[in-house]
Amino acid sequence: MIVAEQKPLAEIIEMVSPYGKLLILGCGTCVKTCFAGGEEEVAILASLLRLAFKKKGIDIEISELTIERQCENEFIQEASLAVSRNDAVLSLACGAGVQDVARRFTGKPVLPGLNTTFVGVMESRGLFTEECLCCGDCRLGLTGGVCVLARCAKKLSNGPCGGSRNGKCEVNPDSDCAWQLVIDRMKNLGTLDKLREYTPPRDWRSSNSGGPRKILREDMVI
Repeated sequence: MIVAEQKPLAEIIEMVSPYGKLLILGCGTCVKTCFAGGEEEVAILASLLRLAFKKKGIDIEISELTIERQCENEFIQEASLAVSRNDAVLSLACGAGVQDVARRFTGKPVLPGLNTTFVGVMESRGLFTEECLCCGDCRLGLTGGVCVLARCAKKLSNGPCGGSRNGKCEVNPDSDCAWQLVIDRMKNLGTLDKLREYTPPRDWRSSNSGGPRKILREDMVI
């Protein structure tokens, strides 16, 4: 899932200060799961902003709404009336959601309330770990389902650096050595011999180095 975290309150206050009527728009999928932009976070942020502006003696009208996803037009449409009633939208969605809402409502400022951080998993409640860089050239089948591009601090493609200690990374001792995870996983699968095979340099043309990427599924086009 896409993992994000809320921007500092002071930064948000500065962004929304020019507007008298503000819609805080939540997103009910990824950022809800990581406790950054669902209904509860929208309600808490709205309360904090009301208190902050009240202390400053500034009148501001804040509305709250959460839709299922801010990256799909059919759900964005549900926010049309609420957006029309306000001067600006504070989006609690990932960067893609913010841009999609802004593209849909060109006459309204759409402001980011979150910092999009990474694609990852929830290891336990409140703990999220990056596991994918969306490189466009997935090689998880070669490394036992562990992405060394995302999880190795040195992004090594052909084995560990030799600097790890007790299964921990020498760059960040709080992190597991990605290649130790690979070795353990492949040993368990009985495929450890595959690590003797050379992995050629990655073709970065499939990453975002060449600009925004697109996928066209012609079988789905109407």
